[in-house]
Amino acid sequence: MIKTVIEFSRYLTALFFGMKVAANFAGMHSTRKNHIVLVCYTIVVYIVQVLFLFRFGMDITWKLYPLLAHLPIAIFIALYLKRSWLVSLISMFTAFLCCQPPRWIGSVTGAIFSSLSENVIDRTTINHLGYIVSAVLIYYVLEKYVTKSVQHLIQRSTRSCMIFGAVPTFYYFVDCITTVYTDILYRGTRAAVQFMPFVISAFYFVFVIFYYTEMQKQANIERERDMLNTQFKQAQTELSSLRQMQQNAQNYRHDMRHHFALLQGLAYKEDIEGIKKYLQTAQSDIDSITPMRFCENETVNLILSSFASKAKQFRIRLTIDAKLPNSIPFSDTELCSLLSNALGNAIHACLYIKDSNKRNITLRLYSKNNKLCIDIRNNYEIEPIFNHGLPVSKEKGHGFGTKSMAHIIEKNCGVYQFSVKDGWFIFQATT
Repeated sequence: MIKTVIEFSRYLTALFFGMKVAANFAGMHSTRKNHIVLVCYTIVVYIVQVLFLFRFGMDITWKLYPLLAHLPIAIFIALYLKRSWLVSLISMFTAFLCCQPPRWIGSVTGAIFSSLSENVIDRTTINHLGYIVSAVLIYYVLEKYVTKSVQHLIQRSTRSCMIFGAVPTFYYFVDCITTVYTDILYRGTRAAVQFMPFVISAFYFVFVIFYYTEMQKQANIERERDMLNTQFKQAQTELSSLRQMQQNAQNYRHDMRHHFALLQGLAYKEDIEGIKKYLQTAQSDIDSITPMRFCENETVNLILSSFASKAKQFRIRLTIDAKLPNSIPFSDTELCSLLSNALGNAIHACLYIKDSNKRNITLRLYSKNNKLCIDIRNNYEIEPIFNHGLPVSKEKGHGFGTKSMAHIIEKNCGVYQFSVKDGWFIFQATT
């Protein structure tokens, strides 16, 4: 009687182990309701199995076992947990694969015990007890260390789910064909014995390639994110510097009375050369710190003033037509990053042109229907290379500016276009 109870307990443990592991892999939330439903569902499925066993016998029940034990797991996940059938089946196949360590441990325990005793019934009982104990321990390990990772891989994407589930799926069908519906595996047929090692090794290398590719993509994304964050911080720093320049200009204007006093002293001395020299120096200082005025928006004036000075320094003709109100739907930092990257790239491209008379940049900024419109064009010497609509650079540390510009425009629900026409590189955006 005790042996029968242990045997049936082993089958109930296997069923509950598979149900719970599969549900966890599919992302079942750990709530009291879900646990009660799962336990009740498992008991119902187990009762159906026992009824089949007594009605049709072990041989038929064993052949129907995939339909009686495994299919209900997928149905529970699909209908109750509302997961896709792909996720449901892969979760079930993976849980079936996880059932193999307890089964192997039980078999080894029974084999070890049989070497010490000739009682076959005792060996079978120890096999069942070994399975029950190891299932509990392995469930703890899976729950603590494995479940979260499997959930991520299964639910990340259809491709990831299929690649991850390939080995469990193959193993499931091979096991059913070679042990449930035939005895090929137990007869030691070479093809059957060597098939699973072949599948596992093949998919191992597929998984390695997939994993390496994903890691490379992740590394590239993180590197680009770091570069974009760096550029954003640089834009903030540059904007702060420009505002400091504006403050210096205000302070300079505030101190004009001191300049007048000094000029008045030079005039009393009739030092005309001193007056001329001082006025020249003062004018140069004022020009260097006073932003030029292009439109009503002060932030845009600061940015354009800075790049107008840079263009003049590099003998680049910068033509600006800016008609913007004081308030536009952009943060100052985003606006600084967008315009700084665009004008910085344009100046960088013009520097490759040897003839300074051919270094031209035109900029149009205007507001239409409460949207910011940008049109920046520059001559170039080196033909731009495009990748997915974005110009790319072969120079180390370059090429992130255009991605930053695209990110800012997309973030603000705008549209943009990079193009070339008649020797001009053109950037247009509306947002």
